[in-house]
Amino acid sequence: MIAGNISLKQYNTFGIDAKARYFARFGTMAQLEELLQGNPQPLLVLGGGSNMLLTQDYDGLVLKNEWMGIEQVGEDEQCIYVKAGAGENWHGFVLHCIANGWAGVENLSLIPGNVGASPMQNIGAYGVEIKDVFHQLTAYHIHEKQTTIFNAADCAFGYRESVFKHTLKGQFVITDVTFKLNKQPYFNISYGAIAQQLEAMGIKDLSIKAVSDAVIAIRSSKLPNPAEIGNAGSFFKNPVVPQQQFDALKAQYPQIVGYAQADGHVKLAAGWLIEHSGPTEATSWKGYRQGDAGCHAKQALVLVNYGHATGQQVYELSEAILQSVQDKFGVLLQREVNII
Repeated sequence: MIAGNISLKQYNTFGIDAKARYFARFGTMAQLEELLQGNPQPLLVLGGGSNMLLTQDYDGLVLKNEWMGIEQVGEDEQCIYVKAGAGENWHGFVLHCIANGWAGVENLSLIPGNVGASPMQNIGAYGVEIKDVFHQLTAYHIHEKQTTIFNAADCAFGYRESVFKHTLKGQFVITDVTFKLNKQPYFNISYGAIAQQLEAMGIKDLSIKAVSDAVIAIRSSKLPNPAEIGNAGSFFKNPVVPQQQFDALKAQYPQIVGYAQADGHVKLAAGWLIEHSGPTEATSWKGYRQGDAGCHAKQALVLVNYGHATGQQVYELSEAILQSVQDKFGVLLQREVNII
């Protein structure tokens, strides 16, 4: 059933009180096809609403994807193939995999959002990305009214990128995703503070649950819970620059944080750049607040809504941050969050 003039505040993790002209839910192909039948108006498909910033009311139809279900659909000598509905909560899916001993997604614990958005964003954390565990997905073409299977090559995965954010943006509705998970775990604990956290937790025997627990502890210590403070996690991507540019920055700012890439480039820590620039020379963006829009006190990479900020106010803050980082370091940040 299609409803009118619905607030989207509870459907986006920023807690922005924008309204949808029309709103409906779907969880089956029959429901989706019925809702799309003869609907020429603008369309926005919502998952967990965790990677978006609503800067205005949506003058069209918002569809909430509630396609559920998790099932094992195959296996081979090394791997288990698991299909999950696009409407499944991502962290819930990770915990389900851990409970079943399926390895590969434990480093991606506690990332907000739903399964359907995971390949769109090629979500990643602590040295693991969706592309590392992705097998295929099913998506329904909004205009051609047909289902297509996408493999990894079709998705054109990049750093927080996929074909669904560019060439095919707005053309498909993802209904399910199939992951290729390992029977025998390969522990990736060298990235970030996972090894130190495991040691602090007194873990002697590694397991995928132990790695997940460590990731949850780290994320909980420095990232705000969207249920308590509106946010979308990391607002900006970590920029990648040529080695020569990094060397010049390093000479001027010896403490700058960078990670060498296989292609000879260097990935900079966007949080460090933001923390070491600010609205004035004497102040930092970290912990900055104007009204109810702000930059989190523990992690400069996270923009927050302290209660009643509008999406436009958060967007304007992000613009000011972009400009100050470019002015000081000559580096242009890119938003990871989708602006609606």
